[in-house]
Amino acid sequence: MLNLFDFKQRVNYKNEILAGLTVAMTMMPESLSFAILGGFPPLVGLYAAFIMGLVTAVFGGRPGMVSGGAGATVVVLIALMQSHGIDHVFAAVMLAGVLQILVGVFKLGKFIRLVPQPVMYGFVNGLAVIIFSSQLEQFMVVGADGAHAWMTGAPLYIMLGLVALTVAIVLVFPKITKAVPASLVAIIVVFLLVLGFGIDTRTVKDIASVSGGFPPFHLPAVPLNLETLRIVFPYALIMAGVGLTESLLTLNLVDEMVDNKGNSNRECIAQGSANMLNGVFSGMGGCAMIAQTFVNLSAGARARLSGIIAAMTILLVVLFGAPVIERVPMAALVGVMIMVSVGTFEWSSFRIINKMPRPDVIVGILVALITIWLHNLALAVLIGVILSALVFAWESARRIRARKYLDSEGIKHYEIYGPLFFGSVTAFNDKFDVQEDPAVVIIDFKDSRIADMSGIEAVNKLTNRYKEAGKVLHLRHLSEDCKLLLQHASAVIDVNVMEDPHYRVASDGIKG
Repeated sequence: MLNLFDFKQRVNYKNEILAGLTVAMTMMPESLSFAILGGFPPLVGLYAAFIMGLVTAVFGGRPGMVSGGAGATVVVLIALMQSHGIDHVFAAVMLAGVLQILVGVFKLGKFIRLVPQPVMYGFVNGLAVIIFSSQLEQFMVVGADGAHAWMTGAPLYIMLGLVALTVAIVLVFPKITKAVPASLVAIIVVFLLVLGFGIDTRTVKDIASVSGGFPPFHLPAVPLNLETLRIVFPYALIMAGVGLTESLLTLNLVDEMVDNKGNSNRECIAQGSANMLNGVFSGMGGCAMIAQTFVNLSAGARARLSGIIAAMTILLVVLFGAPVIERVPMAALVGVMIMVSVGTFEWSSFRIINKMPRPDVIVGILVALITIWLHNLALAVLIGVILSALVFAWESARRIRARKYLDSEGIKHYEIYGPLFFGSVTAFNDKFDVQEDPAVVIIDFKDSRIADMSGIEAVNKLTNRYKEAGKVLHLRHLSEDCKLLLQHASAVIDVNVMEDPHYRVASDGIKG
């Protein structure tokens, strides 16, 4: 039997239910907006929110996470929608789901752990700015000529006043009681205020209608041939990568917030299964929604029930509750999302910025700027990881050094410290004086590692240099993994490896 409340914790059913209702209120207008942005029918966004939310809440690897029709994945599909239509989009969403399931089955989700902390800071801070700036769209109107312009006069003041009221309630209400999520109270109070006084302001209905039926079963009407695969595969691959990157980063963030570990591979399978269902039930697909996840957690949710409540609420609204939900003021939702952006931002990064290494600071700022500029979270994280890896390689390359001495028999010893890999090859070669060295030379790798093919090739070339000079080079204290590398490269390298019967592992001792 499936355990809906993982980690053997006590479940606060009141918090879970109220958090789920709050999440549903904030998710619906966002899903509608993303659907419209992609050129899809508005209900396609709500169907995605329901399917993604329900499947990942029940089967996902992280209780408390919320998934839905996210903008990060929608952006990938806009060009396909414009060029080939909605059925090819559904086919791409299905294929993306298959790819995500394969990532989970082959347990590749663990590689998200390679994302360094500076990249996480940049990612989260950039996301917070995006969440905040996206709310500014609600302060704009479309003119008769189709151009967007800022609100003016009474509509602007009313909108600002209601947003300010929402923010004030979210800030003050927890000081009165935490029994009910402050964000839900704020939405209800502003809704009743607007309804009771007949205040004319923008509502959910101004975005799109949320009334409809159960997600209809619809197999994508596309030819089953290689040409279709050629068209949809690039979009499916990018969508799968973007979706998993955002989902697994969200999982990591939630892990840190609630102090227990989720299952990344299980989350990949759940995300993929949800996207496959989206493809056959008229949904635009999606991934984890970080803002809604933070809303959920801040409301006290820690189990799977809140996500299930949110998904079922969206379905019930589509089926029966549209007349009520369509009258919810957008100002209330904007105020809640502004507070989410404030809570999402890693303010602690300012306190430690002067204590972090300069390359880490640069990487974090760059990731944040790319996230804000391109709105492509996956690309920003990828660039950040690559830059962090290059910085690490550069720093590691500078650490290689050699201790040199002659023993009583006139043999010269080079004791190497630090890893020998592509970045440190040049520094390694500079340590040796082939022409001036004696007839026999020993390189001791007790405190070093030959890490890659570049390191092997460096040893090979050094061996040839000594051989051409009529001298013999021996390698000593190679660890077992280094010996294995040399054996695999035996076709291109021929060196003398000295056996040491007393040697067990290369880390037996580190010399100062």
